[in-house]
Amino acid sequence: MTLAQFCQNLGDPKVYYSQVATATGGVVASILAWHILQRQGDRSDNWIRINGQDLTAQTGLTEAEQQLARQQLAQKGLLEERLVPGRGDIVDMRLNLEQLEMALQPGETRASSPPADPYFPAKRQPIAVSVTPHYQFTGPWTSQEQFEAFQSQLLEYAKQKGLDNPSGWMFKIVDGLTKGMISPFWEEFISDRPLGSSQQVKRDWEIEPGVPYPAFEEERIQYYVQKREPLEVAVSKARADLRKPVLAQDLWAGFLRKCDRLADRALKAKQQGLSTPYLPPSFTQRPEITKEQVMEKLLQVSAPSALPESEPSGDQDSSPSLEQLQKAYQSPLGRSWVKQQLQQHPEWGYEIIDNQVQPSLPF
Repeated sequence: MTLAQFCQNLGDPKVYYSQVATATGGVVASILAWHILQRQGDRSDNWIRINGQDLTAQTGLTEAEQQLARQQLAQKGLLEERLVPGRGDIVDMRLNLEQLEMALQPGETRASSPPADPYFPAKRQPIAVSVTPHYQFTGPWTSQEQFEAFQSQLLEYAKQKGLDNPSGWMFKIVDGLTKGMISPFWEEFISDRPLGSSQQVKRDWEIEPGVPYPAFEEERIQYYVQKREPLEVAVSKARADLRKPVLAQDLWAGFLRKCDRLADRALKAKQQGLSTPYLPPSFTQRPEITKEQVMEKLLQVSAPSALPESEPSGDQDSSPSLEQLQKAYQSPLGRSWVKQQLQQHPEWGYEIIDNQVQPSLPF
């Protein structure tokens, strides 16, 4: 099929601009090529005189786009040009039809790679990300066993601190180590020290890290008690205040001033003959209240109510009856008391079987 027959079968050439852009060098080159081809026909010796303004009106190509199209066609060997003497704005052009036919061959179009085009840039190839099978964290640990032991200690530490997401927190620590970050937790782990021990700071108002002086803490508790806060709320607020370093430092400075003033008054009172000067309630040493002490008191209040009152003249070593123990075992506090008493007095002949107080079996 000749090029003339090919052009007759094209129809509207605008439809084929994107398809012939590869063969001609670009979109603007294909527009200019088809414009010249329509005027030149199938005779390769016909020169077409083209004015830049007329070409803009007919094709829509600007002057810069015309220059780009001429350069692209010339690089492909498809366009020949000659200047018209005395007419700088008019140029004679003709297409190399044989070269154009070769460029439009399907095999050639597939084999050739399109040049850079500002209007149809080449598609970027997707970046292939290599994935390592069975990926493992790489860090300062020397073995998988050491790495797992470190993770276990991190999880236990996070649970003790009451963190919301222990596994997520542990991942951040491990991920930082794999990226070369320094972690005091790892230094503590390889030194066989408790995690977090090197990060604790002993403040001026503390006996040890996290433990304030009892008088200082009690002073803050009394502050909230005097504001009519319940005792448990006062304790909670006071300890929360002392966990804030900036606020606690200011409170400590005021507390020292108060202590200095009280000491001056006490020394003056002693000089005047007073043997025991007055000190505020916060300076009175209070024994620490433990869970065991509270449970013991509550057991003494609730459990003996189900047992008969001991008679002063009776036998102090007489064992309670089965009915009395069963009745006491029905309450939560009485249940703990009964278990404790049965462990201390096996001679009573009772034991807990199927969550009930029953006589001990003789065999």
